[in-house]
Amino acid sequence: MEKQTQSPYYFSPRQRSTGGLPPPFQSISSVLIGCQSDQGVFMSRSLNKIMLIGNIGNDPEIRATASGARVAKLSMATNRTWSDRSGEQQEKTEWHRLTFFGRVVDVVEQYVKKGDRLFVEGRIEYSQTQDDQGVTRYWTDIVVNEMVMLGSTGGGNYGGGGGPEGEAAPSSSESGSTEPIDDLPF
Repeated sequence: MEKQTQSPYYFSPRQRSTGGLPPPFQSISSVLIGCQSDQGVFMSRSLNKIMLIGNIGNDPEIRATASGARVAKLSMATNRTWSDRSGEQQEKTEWHRLTFFGRVVDVVEQYVKKGDRLFVEGRIEYSQTQDDQGVTRYWTDIVVNEMVMLGSTGGGNYGGGGGPEGEAAPSSSESGSTEPIDDLPF
């Protein structure tokens, strides 16, 4: 009987269901598995997804678009550290522009403030504008569709269209209390 050779892209049934990854990473593996053919080979779909954990650098700026939709804008700092060749610790801060749309704008407006720590998930969008002198300016925005407040008094998971837990963003009339949530699983 001849032994079958497995392609480097072969996934066992268990790997197909979980990607062979621990639970925090299974949602990513399900996205990747959704991009595979029946033979386990990745198809030519694309993915624009970013996840950040960082500190908010300014209070939210809330605006309305021409159509009346509300938009919240924030800046977020993320830090990375490394040792240089001499063994000395180095640190670099990167600043990201965050944009929120939909129901999550109400949560951002009510609960998020400068210094808060957030986890955000969304997509990268690039845009450009031209000023009066004809100079083109380029912008990179993170359009957030999921947000988890870390270490702030509001606490919670708020998504633009309902997150994995299906939790909707509370309005000011629904929330009732601004006391911290003590029954979080961590």
